[in-house]
Amino acid sequence: MSDSILASIIAATATLSATLLQLRISLAREFTARTQGAGGRRKSKTPFLILFVMVVAAGVAGFALSRWLTENERLAQSTLEHELRARVEEISRTANQLELTRAGARAEIEAGVLRKIGTDGVVVMATVAPCRPAVVVRVPGASSPPGVSAETATPAAPACTETEANSVTLCATIPANASVTEVELFSRAADADTPWSTSRLLAGQESGQARFAEKYAESPEGPGTKQICQGFTHWSADRARIARMIVRYSL
Repeated sequence: MSDSILASIIAATATLSATLLQLRISLAREFTARTQGAGGRRKSKTPFLILFVMVVAAGVAGFALSRWLTENERLAQSTLEHELRARVEEISRTANQLELTRAGARAEIEAGVLRKIGTDGVVVMATVAPCRPAVVVRVPGASSPPGVSAETATPAAPACTETEANSVTLCATIPANASVTEVELFSRAADADTPWSTSRLLAGQESGQARFAEKYAESPEGPGTKQICQGFTHWSADRARIARMIVRYSL
């Protein structure tokens, strides 16, 4: 039971109690008057009617007060619920806006990082071992070259052909929506210390018994990424060789 309804009941009870007390006092006086003057004229019933009307009025007033207080309490509760609902909706909108702002800021930062990487270029390197030529077996009894005796003749060092070359594919991963702006190719001996700027090659150009493919290949790799691949062949039997590729792109 709410405090307002309890207060209404207490007020109505007090009113009824006071009215009943007044009625009892009036009845006592009436009885005393009748006892002292039994032969006198009869008293009027107007006080009893007034008291009855007061009792009814007190009950009606108490009920009306209770209803009024109850309606006020319901109205206040409804207003509070509306305010709470409005605040919850406002908090939800603010949280959604913050989430969108954070997601947008994160996407912008990631895009800036990817653009910086595209400008600097994605570097891929690989070392290719020397080619191992096919073994040449000298047939016994074969004649030596003119002017060279069989005792002093030494076999020449075997060499590889381009068809026997070691091959490797250099692949760089870039964003799927990126556009390739430049592919730089470099190659130098593994034991050389020359700067890369002096070891740049063109696609399809031969250098040191090594060659890059004529063009690069582009293929999807996964969600949001793709690969840029360039083939490299090396057929020197003397030394290993390092192949280097830089892929630059724009978003």
